[in-house]
Amino acid sequence: MSKAARILIIDDDKTIRQTLVLTLEDQGFVVDSAKDGKEAIAKSFANFYNMAIVDWRLPDIDGTKLLGQLKETTPKMMKIMLTGFPSMDNAIEAVNNSADAFLVKPVHVEELLKKIRELLKKQESEKEYNEEKITSFIETRVKMLTKKD
Repeated sequence: MSKAARILIIDDDKTIRQTLVLTLEDQGFVVDSAKDGKEAIAKSFANFYNMAIVDWRLPDIDGTKLLGQLKETTPKMMKIMLTGFPSMDNAIEAVNNSADAFLVKPVHVEELLKKIRELLKKQESEKEYNEEKITSFIETRVKMLTKKD
């Protein structure tokens, strides 16, 4: 990516939030955090984020419900669900609610960084593909319109 990716950390545990913020900033990301769903939604309306890292259990909303709300504010935002309560049902629910990844706490830093980079690369590739499709469409339309004359 040409400029630093923006990541929103959403977790009610202050220590986890601060640790993730410091770790990701050290890797060159622009990082913001929210302690609950309400704050996360407000921040996602006010700022653009490439990615959100969402805790499963928040004090005001279930993390999977927050995934859907974040999709409404920023449709192309990549989302990683973090949980200390791993189960197949939780993983399925997260994926069904648009999670791009599902990681278990305590998460290993290298595993998290690998997943973040993988998802950001995928996001960038999708953006480039969409831009190419739009450019091709416009070029085709211009040729069609100029041939009519």
